[in-house]
Amino acid sequence: MARKTPGKKRAGKHRLKTSVRSSLDKARKGKAAAVKPPNKRLAADRKAIAGVMPPWTPGEIEEAFRRFEAANAVPKGELLHNDPYTLLVAVVLSAQATDAGVNKATPALFAAAPTPEKMVALGEDRVRELIKTIGLFRTKAKNVILLSQKLIAEHGGVVPRSREALEALPGVGRKTANVVLNMAFGEPTIAVDTHIFRIGNRTGLAPGKTPFDVEQKLLEVVPDKYKLHAHHWLILHGRYVCLARRPLCEKCLIADICKWPGKIVAA
Repeated sequence: MARKTPGKKRAGKHRLKTSVRSSLDKARKGKAAAVKPPNKRLAADRKAIAGVMPPWTPGEIEEAFRRFEAANAVPKGELLHNDPYTLLVAVVLSAQATDAGVNKATPALFAAAPTPEKMVALGEDRVRELIKTIGLFRTKAKNVILLSQKLIAEHGGVVPRSREALEALPGVGRKTANVVLNMAFGEPTIAVDTHIFRIGNRTGLAPGKTPFDVEQKLLEVVPDKYKLHAHHWLILHGRYVCLARRPLCEKCLIADICKWPGKIVAA
């Protein structure tokens, strides 16, 4: 009897490589998919919000993240920082603000106060002045000082590697804790911001009524080998491709896998 298994494995690997190359090529050329008219896109988003999208298969999820990895093997966060402490402060400042806006203010702030001790010495008034271009700057300045004081008093001035300890800091919620755990300590956490919440529901990958629901679903379905970078792949995809008003489906790496009915996949 002829041996068929090795040949099938080689053919399967070839098809996977071809699939990735083909999807990347279409996306780069802006030919991955076309979006439907605005009224149909709106109806598609309503369907997504209602949570009635078809589920993804494990194979589709694997393929999607394989493509993300092929396009950007080691994605990076866009908030400027030097260490876990400056990352923590930057993420706190980024709430309801853009990374670009935060990055305009933090170089001067971190030059003046790169440690909790120096931040406390700098004082709330001066912090407020340095971050006044960021939304909610008064509350954020207060929280930066308070969390710095708590780091000194309870953690020896070191950012803790514990979700519970992080969430106990002023101005730090689950999303911020997840970002710090992921970026500073290499934990396979997934921080669900507005972009990931939108993608989870719109694509059908991880539907949920709340950010926590979407986070838990993503942790359930994303293969372990992709969890470390899943957070950044999805955020960057939402920030630059799967836009809120008009997603750029023509440039989407996963247009043929995504379940959103507001697009027409290219042949």
